[in-house]
This record gives sequence, C-alpha cells and structure tokens, in this order.
Amino acid sequence: MLSPLEAAVVTSISLDTLPKLATGKVRELYTVDETTLLFVASDRISAYDVVMGNGVPSKGILLTLLSAHWFQLLPALVPNLRTHFLTLALPLEIPPSGVAALRNRSMQVRRLKIFPIEAIVRGYITGSAWKEYKRCGTVHTIPIPAGLQESQAFPQGAIYTPSTKAEAGQNDENISPQRAAEIVGPKYAGKIESLAIAIYEAARDYASARGIIIADTKFEFGLDEETDELVLIDEVLTPDSSRFWPADRYVVGMEQESFDKQYLRDWLVREGLKGKEGVSMPEAVVKETAEKYREAFEKLTGSRLEDVLEVESSR
Repeated sequence: MLSPLEAAVVTSISLDTLPKLATGKVRELYTVDETTLLFVASDRISAYDVVMGNGVPSKGILLTLLSAHWFQLLPALVPNLRTHFLTLALPLEIPPSGVAALRNRSMQVRRLKIFPIEAIVRGYITGSAWKEYKRCGTVHTIPIPAGLQESQAFPQGAIYTPSTKAEAGQNDENISPQRAAEIVGPKYAGKIESLAIAIYEAARDYASARGIIIADTKFEFGLDEETDELVLIDEVLTPDSSRFWPADRYVVGMEQESFDKQYLRDWLVREGLKGKEGVSMPEAVVKETAEKYREAFEKLTGSRLEDVLEVESSR
C-alpha cells in the first residue's frame, strides 16, 4: 500500500449519485436527504483566499479524520456543546466503485441554518492581528495593551475577532465583534462569542499537553431551528483553519515555525506570488506542507495516520 504522502492527489471530486449543494475552496458538499449533508474534502489547498493549482497528497483525509477526532472529543470538554458531525460512514447512495475515492475524506453531517461569519479566536498575536496592532494598537478594532511582542499571548486571555464569510472567489474581511453582532443579530452574537472562546480554551489546553500551541483558529456555527441551539459545524481545529506552533520551539518576539499552511504562505510571499491566481507549488513545498499537516495530526490524535486508516478501513 502506498504511504499517505505517496498517494494520488485528489483535487476534483466526481459524484453523480447525490445532488451537489456547493463547492468550496477545499470541500464539495452534497445533499443526502432533507436533514443530512455529505462533506467531501479534496486535497486542494488555498492561501490568501486563492486555491493553488496543485494539491497536497492525503490532505483531505487528514482534515476529515482530524475534524472527526475533535468533533468526538470536544463535547466531553465543553459542557452542552453540540456539533453537526454524524458519521464517517458513507451514505448508501455511494456505489461500490466510488467508495475507495471517498472513504476517510468524507463525513455525514446535519444540515443546519448557517451563521454567515467566521468566529475567529486568537490566543496569541500574529498574522494580520500583529500587522494591525503595529499600525493602530488594535486587533479587529479592539484596543490592545501597548508593548506586546510578536507571537506573545494576549495578556487578557483569548479574544474573539470575527470575520465575514466570503463567497467563493472573494476575500474574508476582518470585522469587529460589534459588526458581527449586526450580522447575526444580538440574540446569538454573545452566545457565539462565548462558545467560540470556550471551545478554543478547551482545545488549547488539550493541544498544550501534546506539545502544540494553538495560536488562533476559526470556527463556524449553525442553528438548530427546532431547539434554537448553536451547533459547531464545518471543519474544526485543523491546519487549514488554525495556526499550530511547536511548543518546544516557541520564542516570543518573532514569527514561529508552524504545523499548518504558514510554510506555503511564506513561500508565496518570498516569491512575490501572494494572492495571485494560477500558482502551482513546487514539489518541495508540497512535500514540506504535507509533512507538517501529518505531524500536527499525529501529535494531536496520538496515532499514526496509517494506523487510523487501518482501523477505519476495517469498519
């Protein structure tokens, strides 16, 4: 059997037995029935809201299995948390010929009303937050104490810094919590903020015990209209949606090494390719990115990817 890093790269998904609902930067969404969706993660990768011309081997599998790990773990860590995750099993509508291509990169989830914001939580000042802070002394217009260094933990604890959820081909926009409240309504704004921070803090502590600092992450939420409850949806706490830093190499005052797509972002910036369409990654960037994603997965789950795949294939 090919190792996950040697496997074929899946950048397009062909599925004719279920109606397609949407195509995202990485995922394809299909309708299973009135209450259930099928999320299929490709190996596509985006940076600065642009999808690269080539993909990263087994990335979709890593994202799916890591999200499933968190979806099953977090309700035990965050009281009353509900998620949209149902199962990694494929729906009966998938023909035998399509099972191999979709297994381990697909999950069935509940269909919900989606809140049109990204609930970003930052524990450390880095990325666009650091740039705004240097310029204005704020993060998403929130005043931040003076004198912070790059990559330092926020002295007041994790902060909620939402963004818009852009349509395909558009860029997300950092917004203030007040603007987010205008978008989702005052009834849900505070609940989204407090739940996002609670999930981040639980995941931060779990990851810290496994040698990873979660510098920041983004969550998305849906609404169960029958019970009027918030539900954690989409992917969660993956290298695509989070900044993961190795704790043993963390140094305040500089950019950090990371187990996520920061390696790709840095390469794009160095080559003057940030935000440009039609860019394909050289093999060295693909390989390094794949290895970083895999290392994050294995540190956080405590299992080798091959072992997890073997268990899942036996079910």
